[in-house]
Amino acid sequence: MIMTPMFPGWHMPTLRRKPRTEKQKLIEAKKKIDEMTFSQLGHYLTRYIPESCFASDGAKFSRRRVFSVENTFWGFFQQILNPNGGCQEVVNQYRVVAEQRGLKAVSASTSAYCQARKKLNISILENVLAQTQSHVPVEHSKLPLLGRRVVVADGTGLSMPDTPANQEVWPQPKSQKEGCGFPQSRLCALFDLNTGVALSYRMGNKKSHELPLLRAQMDTFTRGDVFLGDKGFISYFDMLNLRQKGVDSVVGLAKRKPINAQDAKSVLADNDLIVEWPKPKSGKTRYALGEWEGLPDTALVRQIKVVVSEPGFRVRSFYIATTLLDEKQYPASVIAALYLKRWNVELYFRELKTTLGLDILRCKTPDMIRKEVLMYFIVFNAIKLMINDCRSDDVQPDGMSFSSCLQVLDYCAKLAIVDVSGGRVQPKNSLQLQRIISQCRLLKRFGRVEPRVQKRRPKPFKLMMKPRAELKSELMGLNSCKT
Repeated sequence: MIMTPMFPGWHMPTLRRKPRTEKQKLIEAKKKIDEMTFSQLGHYLTRYIPESCFASDGAKFSRRRVFSVENTFWGFFQQILNPNGGCQEVVNQYRVVAEQRGLKAVSASTSAYCQARKKLNISILENVLAQTQSHVPVEHSKLPLLGRRVVVADGTGLSMPDTPANQEVWPQPKSQKEGCGFPQSRLCALFDLNTGVALSYRMGNKKSHELPLLRAQMDTFTRGDVFLGDKGFISYFDMLNLRQKGVDSVVGLAKRKPINAQDAKSVLADNDLIVEWPKPKSGKTRYALGEWEGLPDTALVRQIKVVVSEPGFRVRSFYIATTLLDEKQYPASVIAALYLKRWNVELYFRELKTTLGLDILRCKTPDMIRKEVLMYFIVFNAIKLMINDCRSDDVQPDGMSFSSCLQVLDYCAKLAIVDVSGGRVQPKNSLQLQRIISQCRLLKRFGRVEPRVQKRRPKPFKLMMKPRAELKSELMGLNSCKT
């Protein structure tokens, strides 16, 4: 005898339990995500890199994999934290976490992780970097010296593995023999001088000058900013273009010959002049005709000569060109002190290239090189934001140790201060991390002078003057002769 249901279309087992609410469903889905999130770095840095950054592909609650977008990103992040950390180290750490949580074993091969890095959408990394760049409040960006945001720029060179794909985009110098050099890239970056946060950057090849790379980043500036650069950024065209945007410039004077007091428009003080620059004739062939014709034929610029009396500096005097013409609001001593702080950008690049390892990149394709550079700036900004949030009011951002904060964050990423059961980091642990970072200060060593020389001698190996394949064949031929 077949029983017909009393209510056709109703599933009777479902009626025996209370249906779950949408909130309960989301909590259960989030629990599964936390269980499959292997790196806990995101819980420490969620203030700067929120989880919403990884939901742009609409897969926030989709089927979870070991190397999901989040796990791949934080694995990549941890590789930047540890300059010696390769793909194998990330895979081994994830294997340990999977074993501790009783999850399915993770393969020891790096193939899946490397493929996940290749598939990682570069737009996600750009979104994360934009999140870190927009996190700095306006009041924190204003330099106390001027009461305005100061954007400092500088350029540097990068090296990368010698592969045909990299050589095609970033060729090596012609002075190096084929097969004996490395692809070279030029990078120009803009930083917030008060906080040290990287605002933007552009990459070019070895022939790219810093000025064209700077012009590609003009959208970074906002009205009221002050642009600070060395003598490589002196340009009639760029100074006036920035001035039209409401941005003043403070740059080192080069190429143009300093004007004497007799030829100046006005003399504000000794070594402080208002001078008139004529429009260069060579600009017609260098810039777009419409942009060049729109500039005035002359420009008033303030020329300041700075005399260096302290020992230890390589120069005894230099000139500064600026569009800050008001000597009462911006005295010459303040502008000279501001230009001295330009040295901070050299320290930012040292932190990026030497401390983090941006100097020599490791990826072998242009697409992965671009992702790797993005990750370096993301890690750099995350650490700078932590420094600014954890420091006390009596300590300036440049009074904190970047290396010490990097070591603390790397230590927390690996050791048992993190709950490996899949739960979130406890607030107590986060407060402990903030307290530890707040104590990572730089020791002030006034009057410290170091010559730019190396004491340790390099290994007595010959320089590579032939491609490696030829050297290998010669070596094998030599060994066969001996046998």
